[in-house]
Amino acid sequence: MSNKLPNKKRLNRTTPFLADVNDLLSYIKGHGNERLAFKYYELGKLKEMSYGEFYDMACQVSAGFEAIGLAGKRVAVIGDTSPQWLATYVGALASGTVIVPMDKELMVPEIEKFIESVNVEAVVYSKTFNEKFANMIESHPTLKCFIPITVDENQQSDKILPFATLLENGQKAIDEGYVIKPVEDREAMCEMLFTSGTTGTSKCVMLSQKNVFAAATSAMATVWFFPEDVLVSVLPVHHTYELMCLLSAMAFGMTVCINDSLRHVLQNFKKFQPTALVLVPMFLTTMYKRIWSEAERTGKAKTLKNAIKISNALRKVGIDLRRTLFKSVLDAFGGRLDHIVCGGAKLNPELIMAFEDIGISVYEGFGITECSPLVCVTPYYDRRLNAIGPNVPCCDTRIDPNGEETPEGYAMGEIQVKGDNVMLGYYNNPDANVDAFTEDGWFRTGDVGYKDQDGYIYITGRIKFVIVLENGKNVFPEEIEEYLEVIDTISECCVIGRKSEGSDEVVLTAVIYPDYSKFPANVDEETVKDTIKKAINATNKKLPTYKQIKAIDIRKTEFEKTTTKKIKRQLVK
Repeated sequence: MSNKLPNKKRLNRTTPFLADVNDLLSYIKGHGNERLAFKYYELGKLKEMSYGEFYDMACQVSAGFEAIGLAGKRVAVIGDTSPQWLATYVGALASGTVIVPMDKELMVPEIEKFIESVNVEAVVYSKTFNEKFANMIESHPTLKCFIPITVDENQQSDKILPFATLLENGQKAIDEGYVIKPVEDREAMCEMLFTSGTTGTSKCVMLSQKNVFAAATSAMATVWFFPEDVLVSVLPVHHTYELMCLLSAMAFGMTVCINDSLRHVLQNFKKFQPTALVLVPMFLTTMYKRIWSEAERTGKAKTLKNAIKISNALRKVGIDLRRTLFKSVLDAFGGRLDHIVCGGAKLNPELIMAFEDIGISVYEGFGITECSPLVCVTPYYDRRLNAIGPNVPCCDTRIDPNGEETPEGYAMGEIQVKGDNVMLGYYNNPDANVDAFTEDGWFRTGDVGYKDQDGYIYITGRIKFVIVLENGKNVFPEEIEEYLEVIDTISECCVIGRKSEGSDEVVLTAVIYPDYSKFPANVDEETVKDTIKKAINATNKKLPTYKQIKAIDIRKTEFEKTTTKKIKRQLVK
C-alpha cells in the first residue's frame, strides 16, 4: 500500500530569511501597527497587541538591559507565554545578552540551582513567581536583579526592577540616541537551555544566533504557513520547538493567540478560530478521542463513520465536501483549522489519516533541543505516512548503520546531524560533548531509524529506550505504543521490558492508565483490566510475535510527564 498522502500544491514563494535577530526585528517593524501580533489574556482580560507595539517593547527591553548593565550578561526568563516573555527573548538577543529560558514547571530549588550553575544575574518572571521567588531575592548568590512582569506591591527590595520600569528606562535610552547594533558574531553563544531532567542529569545546551535563526528560516521554507494564518500557542514557550515556531510566525506576520490554560484550550480554539496549530502527539491523540467521544455521546458515531466513507469516495473523483460534511466537528476547533504541525515525539500514522479524513492536514516533524530544534519535516507538497520527511535546508542527516536492515534493504541505525542548526555544545560538560559528537563532527541524536532512496527519514525508536529480548531482537516501545494509544479505553500507556520472576526472560509489558470515563461509575478493577486486555489481544494480532504484549499493568494515576507532555519513561519500572 502506498504511503503517499494528499498534498498541497508546491508554491513558488519567497519566505523570510533570518540571519540574526536584526533581520527578525526588521520584519516585525515592517508589519507595523496595521497587523495584529498577539491576542492574549492579562489578569483575566483579553488584550491585543500590534506588531508595531511589540517592536517598540522589544527595542525597549534591549535598551533597558544595556542601561542597567546586563548587555553581555546572562538573564533568565520564566513563566507563562506572553508578549512580555517574547519581547524579553528578542530584546535580550538584540542587546547581546545571553537569554536563559526556564521551564515554569520546575520546583523552585531546581530553578535556583540551574540559575546558579550558569551564573545568571537577572530573571524576568510572570506573576505566578512573585511569591515563589520571595525568598530568593536576598539570598541567591548570583541573581542581582529581579524583574517581575506583574508587580507585587507588598514586595520591596532594591533588587526588584518592575518590567514596566525596565521599559521606561529603555525608552529613555532610545530617546537619548540608543540604537540596536549589528550582531558582531552570529556564532557566539546567545542562549542557554536546560534539557529535561533533574539538576543532576540535565545538560545545558548552548545555542548561537546562527543556530536559532537557521532553524526558524528552514521552518518557514518547508511548512505550510502564511501571513494570514491565525495560530493558537498551546505548548510551553521555553521549549525550542514552540519558540522556533513563534519566531517564524512573527517573521511571517501571523496573528498569535495565546492559550491561557490547558483547561480552556478547546474553549479558546472556539474563541480564537485558528487556521493552524503547533502540537505534540499527545494533544493530537486527545483531540481525536474527543471527536469520537462527542460523537458517541450524541449518538452520531455511526453517522460520522458513514460520512467519512462517503467523503473519501467523493475525493477519489475530485469532489471535496469535507468542510461541509464535518462542519460540526471542525466547529469544535473554531471552524477554520486547516493544518497542524506535530513534533516532539513519534506520531501514530493512523492519526494523520483520521484528521485528513475530516479536512485537517497534519505535517510531522522531528527535532531535538541540541539542533535548535528542527532537523526534518514532511514537506507540504510531498507528505508520506510514517516519515518525518527529509532534512530541512540548514542541515544534513545520515544513518550510522547498526547492522540491521529494513525489508526494503535500507540500513538501520542512529540518525546523525550536521549543519547550522547544531548546538555549540553542552555548557561546562566536556564528557557529554565527547559523547554527543562523532569523531568527524556529526551530532548523535540518539534516535534510530532509516533513510529511503528519496532522503525521507523514518524513526523506529530511541537508543536508550530499546528493549533487548533474550533472542537478540530489539524492540522499540514507541512503535508498539502507536497501536495501543488509539484504543479508546486507554488514556496513556508505556511499554517496558520486565524480567519474569525466577528467570532472565524479558516480558513485554504495557503499563496502562485507563480512560475511566469509558467505564461505568464504581467499576471494579478486574473488569477494567479484562476489557483492556481483550483490546490489546486484538491489537497483538497486527504485530509480529516478538513485538506482542505479554503482560499488562494497570495504574490509577497519570504518568509523570515533561512539559511537552512526553511520559518520563525512566520513572516507569
